[in-house]
Amino acid sequence: MCRNITTLRGLEPAATDEEIVAAARQFVRKVTGVQSVSAATAEPLDRAVDEIAAIVTRLLDELPERRRPPATVPPLRRPEVRARLGMPPFDEDEADHDHPHDHEGHVHPHDHVHA
Repeated sequence: MCRNITTLRGLEPAATDEEIVAAARQFVRKVTGVQSVSAATAEPLDRAVDEIAAIVTRLLDELPERRRPPATVPPLRRPEVRARLGMPPFDEDEADHDHPHDHEGHVHPHDHVHA
């Protein structure tokens, strides 16, 4: 349905909270058709992103290990995307500390990342 959402299961290091929220945000924007957040849409969209990210985190935690890593690198790990968004380079060592298991289901609803 949405070609921009990359596979997060099986990434090494594991998908970060930031990557999960970005995928959830893209999914919500795709299914709602809302591309520009307004005062009328911000709260329901953020709530949906938060709930979907929590579900995805739980799902990734519960699925068995993947035999092969995903074929594509998620956008938030690509230097050109991070540079365009004004983000520091992706640090695999730092990502190990931002593993989805570490946040106990909490997702940051206002992390507006457009990858």
